[in-house]
Amino acid sequence: MFFEKFARQFRQIPYELAAILLILALGALAPLFGQNQQPQQAPANTQQNPNTQTPPPEAGGPGGDVGPYAVPKKKEEPPPPPPEKPKKIEGMPDYSINVDVPLVNVDVSVLTKNGQFVPGLKKDNFRVLEDGVPQKITNFAQAEAPITAVMLVEFASTNYYFLYDALNASYNFANSLKKDDWIAVEYYDMKPHILVDFTQDKRAIMGALNSLRIPTFSETNLFDALYDTMDRLDRVEGRKYIILISSGVDTFSKLNLDQMLKKVKATHNITIYAVSIGRAVREYYEAHGATLPHGLAPIQNIDYLQADNEMNTFARLTGGRAYFPRFEGELPEIFHDVAADIRNQYNLAYHPTNPKLDGTYRKLKVELVAPEGGPLKVKDQKGKDVKIQIIAREGYTAKHTVE
Repeated sequence: MFFEKFARQFRQIPYELAAILLILALGALAPLFGQNQQPQQAPANTQQNPNTQTPPPEAGGPGGDVGPYAVPKKKEEPPPPPPEKPKKIEGMPDYSINVDVPLVNVDVSVLTKNGQFVPGLKKDNFRVLEDGVPQKITNFAQAEAPITAVMLVEFASTNYYFLYDALNASYNFANSLKKDDWIAVEYYDMKPHILVDFTQDKRAIMGALNSLRIPTFSETNLFDALYDTMDRLDRVEGRKYIILISSGVDTFSKLNLDQMLKKVKATHNITIYAVSIGRAVREYYEAHGATLPHGLAPIQNIDYLQADNEMNTFARLTGGRAYFPRFEGELPEIFHDVAADIRNQYNLAYHPTNPKLDGTYRKLKVELVAPEGGPLKVKDQKGKDVKIQIIAREGYTAKHTVE
């Protein structure tokens, strides 16, 4: 209707004016068509979640609600590249730093007054003190292992009775060996001589002893020979022993007693068992007020007493024992005790609370303790208390940093 009325009126006006009116009419109707095609928008939800927190700007991503499309967060910056390794200079050696954590090994023999080994002890029954400070035992074992030992024999033209005792003691020790034992034989006069290197062949050991018939020199340079033997043994791995068969008298060694004691204290994992020779003839001469000849010069009894004390000191400092037999019949029992000590021991190890590598001497003491902390009491089969003896090295010398 609107368009028909508009057409009748349109025919009654001039052409030019009609064209102008038509343009104006179309312009007025255009907004009406635009409103009919515009979709209705849902009212905005102005209520916000009070728990929603606005992320900080550095977190990336949108700052608010952006509709169904997720705006990706900005990518994280890649880590910076590692610095370049310095170029190796040709001819320059490679160096590395090693941290040496000291480990102290202590071999302990627990014996009754009759020399019998006390078995069955546990780690908690032992307490190790270093310079009076208790140490935590990290390694513990009861060892029954083959022997690795050097038999160091005094063989010089000093006195027939001394030679006889030395050879007799050597044969007794050789007879006590087992098939898995490693033994070297060495004798000394003015210097040490190796008769046979480490071997498990008992026949080779006996053959070496059989070759000792006529001594050449009368000097008995004990300190030089013992120092050399300990120096050689220090290169051998594991636990080692020196069976020293000697009068203990030193004649013309280049080393003195203080140097020898320093070597004994500084050497680890070597235990000395000393067996004195010539004691019976010494007592005979002493009883008759005579001076016992020793090589080219007579030796006073006080010199032999000093020699006994030195042999006892070497053994005590290293955790061994010294024997001073008067009669030949004592030797088999002595070497039976030595073998029992060596084959049946408790091996303890700990990291010292004093880790300094300063070359100082540290005193050691091993105690037996009961579970409640008091002294451990050992009883025999009848329930009686048994006196026990704890044999262990008295100390050790800490390594230097440069070693």
